[in-house]
Amino acid sequence: MPTIEFEARRYELAPNETVLDGLLRHGQAVPHSCKSGVCGSCMMRAANGDVPPRAQAGLKDSWKARGYFLSCVCAPAADLAIATVGADAQVAARITALARLSHDVLRVRLTCEAPFDFQPGQYITLVRDNGLARSYSIASLPHEGELELHVRRLPNGRMSGWLHDTAQVGEAVRVLGPSGECFYVPGREDQPLLLIGTGTGLAPLYGILRHALEAGHRAAIHLFHGAVRSNGLYLRDELQTLAETHPHFEYTPAVLQPEPSENLSAGPIDQVVLTRFPKLTGWRGYVCGDPSLVQMLKKKLFLSGMASRDIYADAFLPAAL
Repeated sequence: MPTIEFEARRYELAPNETVLDGLLRHGQAVPHSCKSGVCGSCMMRAANGDVPPRAQAGLKDSWKARGYFLSCVCAPAADLAIATVGADAQVAARITALARLSHDVLRVRLTCEAPFDFQPGQYITLVRDNGLARSYSIASLPHEGELELHVRRLPNGRMSGWLHDTAQVGEAVRVLGPSGECFYVPGREDQPLLLIGTGTGLAPLYGILRHALEAGHRAAIHLFHGAVRSNGLYLRDELQTLAETHPHFEYTPAVLQPEPSENLSAGPIDQVVLTRFPKLTGWRGYVCGDPSLVQMLKKKLFLSGMASRDIYADAFLPAAL
């Protein structure tokens, strides 16, 4: 069986066991979250030896060249010496603002202590000093000088609970990333855009929308935000203001369980969207939220005529226990 060398100790891996699982089994506290090769929080560096190509899928070329890999999907075929990532893959940051957006969503703003290049809609991995790591989408624009995250409180969520209840402005954290392909690319300004999200899936869409507007996108832009009840919707005033100041942008909040007095679209988000736009040939789409919803919407958008190359999506995976 292959062995891994980490912090001057050797560990033997079980058949087909990943580096992350092997380290955790031997009591090593390694930052991780999704355990699916998506969030990037478990990234490590190969100091000696080869890693399978799958373990570097989606990483920047510069990171691959430095031997970085995702330990949760790395099952090496031979011995491997590994180390933690370097300063070029993570940046020190501080919490600069905490504000409630709804009963269970917190706006967290961070200022990085070194230049941090990103595209609105990508996601970062937030790392505490105890190694706890979770991934969040970026809702801000680069020129705003801060990273804005929308954090929903999760039952027994260690990171979300800390941010909602304990974290203070000025606290130090680290930022890993950015990652993700769900962002606006300038060009094709006459192509209609469809943005669909549920819950804090609004965060990347809020960044993508404002980027598109600032870049001078000319065609119609429609944003649909869904929640179970109206108290799950947030940034309604900000989005309505954008709709009033940009005639080619339209915002539609939708809920599964509306109150009789509420003037909101009602029903599953896919039905609300496709009732309004049954034919989507020539459109570009962005979908963010629960993984099962994202996969369902991607399929339905494709069947409604949207080209697969024009569908951009990031699913929110819950942290592994």
